[in-house]
Amino acid sequence: MIKNYFLVAIRNFWRHKVFSAINIFGLAIGISASLVIFLLVHHDLSFDKFEPQRDRVYRVVGQFSFMGSDKPMPLNCLPVPAAAAYEKEGTGIELVVPVRTWGEAKISVPWPSAEAPKVFRHQKDLAAADGRYTDLLGYSWLAGSAGTSLAQPYEAVLTEKNAKLFFPNVSYADIVGKTLTIDDTVQVAVTGVVRDLPGNSDFYFGTLISRATLETARLKDNCWDHWGCVNTNNQLFVRLKPGTSVAALASRLSKIYKAHQDAGDDTKAQIGLQPLSDLHFDSEYDGFDDGRTAHKPTLYGLMAVAAILLLLACVNFINLTTAQAAQRAREIGVRKAMGGGRRQLAFQFLGETLMLTLIATLLSIAFTPLLLHVFADFIPGDFHYRVAQPALIGFLLALIMAVSLLSGAYPALVLSGFNPVLVLKNQAYGRTATTRTAWFRKTLTVSQFVIAQVFIIATILVGRQISYALNMDMGFRKDAIVYFQTRWSQPVALEKALVTEMRSIPGIDRMSVASDPPAESGEWDNRITFNDGRRDIQQDVQVKMGDSNYIRLFQLYLLAGNGLPQNDTTKAMVINASLAKALGFRDPHAAIGRTVGFDNGHPVIAGVVADFHQHSVHDAIKPIAIVNGNRMAKTIIVALHPGNSAAWPATIGRIEKAFHGVYPGDDFTYRFVDETVAKFYDSEQKTAHLLSWATGLTIFISCLGLLGLVIYVTNQRTKEIGIRKVIGASVMQIVLLLSRDFVRLIGMAILISLPIAWWGGRKWLENYVYRTRLSWWIFAAGGAVLLCFALAVLCLRTFRAAAANPADSLRAE
Repeated sequence: MIKNYFLVAIRNFWRHKVFSAINIFGLAIGISASLVIFLLVHHDLSFDKFEPQRDRVYRVVGQFSFMGSDKPMPLNCLPVPAAAAYEKEGTGIELVVPVRTWGEAKISVPWPSAEAPKVFRHQKDLAAADGRYTDLLGYSWLAGSAGTSLAQPYEAVLTEKNAKLFFPNVSYADIVGKTLTIDDTVQVAVTGVVRDLPGNSDFYFGTLISRATLETARLKDNCWDHWGCVNTNNQLFVRLKPGTSVAALASRLSKIYKAHQDAGDDTKAQIGLQPLSDLHFDSEYDGFDDGRTAHKPTLYGLMAVAAILLLLACVNFINLTTAQAAQRAREIGVRKAMGGGRRQLAFQFLGETLMLTLIATLLSIAFTPLLLHVFADFIPGDFHYRVAQPALIGFLLALIMAVSLLSGAYPALVLSGFNPVLVLKNQAYGRTATTRTAWFRKTLTVSQFVIAQVFIIATILVGRQISYALNMDMGFRKDAIVYFQTRWSQPVALEKALVTEMRSIPGIDRMSVASDPPAESGEWDNRITFNDGRRDIQQDVQVKMGDSNYIRLFQLYLLAGNGLPQNDTTKAMVINASLAKALGFRDPHAAIGRTVGFDNGHPVIAGVVADFHQHSVHDAIKPIAIVNGNRMAKTIIVALHPGNSAAWPATIGRIEKAFHGVYPGDDFTYRFVDETVAKFYDSEQKTAHLLSWATGLTIFISCLGLLGLVIYVTNQRTKEIGIRKVIGASVMQIVLLLSRDFVRLIGMAILISLPIAWWGGRKWLENYVYRTRLSWWIFAAGGAVLLCFALAVLCLRTFRAAAANPADSLRAE
C-alpha cells in the first residue's frame, strides 16, 4: 500500500509540475529562513552552558551614584579590594574570582627559527587572574597544573588555541618555561597550557597573566588598594554555596561595600548579582572589553521573521492544494467506491505533503550558505555552519513534521471528506462547500499580502529614519575630519612634538588635541556646582577636553563669549546652551565670566555654544562642558580640506609617517568622525538589512501563491475565456475580468495593513528623541509597491490566457 501511495504521489507531482514546483520553492524558502535563524539563535543561546555549577555562578555588579548624584549608573565593575573583603565577609560565597582585563596588547614570542622574536599585534584576549579562574570554568590541563600556575608574579597560562598560535609545532610540555613579552615591558613565563573551553563562552581569554603580576610595585596602579576607585577593567565573579539566597547576599554585599568606603567618599552603591546565564544577553551592564553580547529583542525579531516566512509558505501550500481539489475529486471518488476509508486517504495526502516537505528541506540545505551570506551582519565571528550537528538534525526533523502537519492537515481533511456519489456525478462540491472553501482561500491570500504590506511599510520607515539620522544637522562639522589616539603611557612632550611635526603637512586645514570628538560612544561624566546668589546648583554634565582650536575645528556655533584659551590646566570652560539653562542663565551672555566649581577647581565660563548632539538621535542632548587642559587630551583631531578628497590618502599617509617617527613600533589607527556617527546606527542598519530581505522573501512567497491561484483560475475558466473571445471580447477586457477579483483582495489587504503598520511604526519611532515624521506617503508608497508586484504577476498569467486561441479551448465542444 505504501508503495502504491508513493507511486500515486510521484505521478501527481509530475502531472501538476507547476503547482508542485511552487509548493516546493515556497516551502524551501520558508524552511531555509527558519534554518538559518535557528542556527544563529541556537548559537547565542548555547553560551556558557558548560561551566561547573553554572546555576550558582554570578557576576557582581552595581548601581553607583557618584558625587551625591541621584542618578544611578549601572556598572559591571567593582573596586579591586572588594574581592578580598567579599571573600572574607560574604557569607554564602563558595568561590570569589576577580578578573582584570588587560586590553589590546602586543606580544613578542622568541622563535628558534627566527633571529628576532615573532610579534603578535592587536591581541585582545589577555586577562589577569589566578587559579580560582581556572577552577570556575573547569579547565582541563594539558601541561602544568592549577596548583602551580598563576600563583606567582610574572606567570602566564595559555589556552590550547593561543599555544598553537605562539608556538606552532611545539609540544605543550615544551611550551612550559617559554617567555612572552607584553607591550615591550612585561616579561612572563608560561607555566601551563589548558584545553580550549568545550563550548561557546563569554570568557574568551586565551592568555592569562597571574594576578600577582599586577600587584608588583612596577605595575601596581593607584586604584589597586582604594575603594573609591572603580575601573571598568575589574570584574568580579562568585560561586554561591548551595541554598544561598541571592537577594540576601546582594544586600549583605552592599553593606560590606558601604562599611569599607574611603573617608569622604559619598558614592552610593547598590550591589547586585547577575546570573551567568544573563551575561551573554547583557542589556544594562557591559560585557568584557572585546566580548560580543547578543540582543534578545533582535533574536526574538529574527524568530518572528522565521515564523512569518514559514507560515506564509504553509499558507501557500494550503491555498494551492485546496484549489486543486476538484482535479483530484474523481480519484478520491473511485478510491472511496472501492472501499478506501477516510483515514487511509488522509494519510495518503499527509504522506504526499511529507514528501514535498522533504524535497523542500533538502533544497533549503543547499540554500542555507547563500542565506548565511545574506545575514552576514548578524553572524558572529565564531559561528561555523555544519549540517552534521545533533541540534540541527533534531531541529530539521521537528520542522519537517511540524510543516507537514501544518500544511497538510487541512487539505487532507478536505480532500478525504468528498462524497463519492457526488464526486462521480461531477458534483464534488455543493454550493455551500464551494463558497466556504473559496472564502477560506481568499482569507489566506489576504493574510499573506497584509504581512507583505506591513513589511514593505516597515522597510520604508526604517530606511527613512536612518537617512534622517545620518543627514540631520548634529550641530557640528563631521565631514573630512579624522582622529587618532596617542599612547597614554607616553609623556605629553611626545604628543606636542607630533603636533609640531604635523603642522608642516600640506592638506591639513586645522588641528586640535582633545579627549574625543563632540559625538562619541563613550562619555566622561562629572558634576558642576554654581551659586546663583540664592542657592547652590549642582548639575551633572558630560565633559570634553579640548584646546583653543577645538570649537573652530568643529565649527561649533558660539552664542556668547569666545572659545577656549590655550592652557595646560583647567582654567576655563565653554558650556552648551542646555547647561547654561540648567544653571539658571536665560541669556547666554550672562554666563560669561562666571565661576563654577568643577573637578576640585574653579574655572571661568569663557563661552556658550549652541547645543549639539553627543550621541545618536535615540538620546536627548545633555548639558555639556568643554574644558581646556591636557589630562585627558590624548586624541589628535585633524580637519582635512573638504574640497580635495583625492588628496586625503596622501595627507593621511604623511600623518602616519610623522606618527611612527614619534611613536616607533606603535600602530597608527585612525577614524573619520562621520563614520563614527554612522556607527551609532549599526543596529538600525542591520534591522533595515534584515527587513529588506524579509520583505523581499515575503513578497516573493506571496506572489508565488498568487501566481498559483491565477494559474488555477485561468485553467478552470479556459472555455469561458474562449466563448467570450468568440463573441467579441478583447484581450484587455478579459485581462480585467480575470484580474478584478484578485485586485480587490490585494486592495483589502492594503486597507487592513494600514492601521497595523501605523501603530507599529509609531511605537518604533517612540524609541527616538529626534525622529522623522510618519507621513502619509510612506503608506501610499508601500501600497503602490505591493500593487505593482501583484499586478505584474496577474498580468503575466492573465494576458497569456486571454491571448490564447479560442479554437484550442473550444475544439472539444
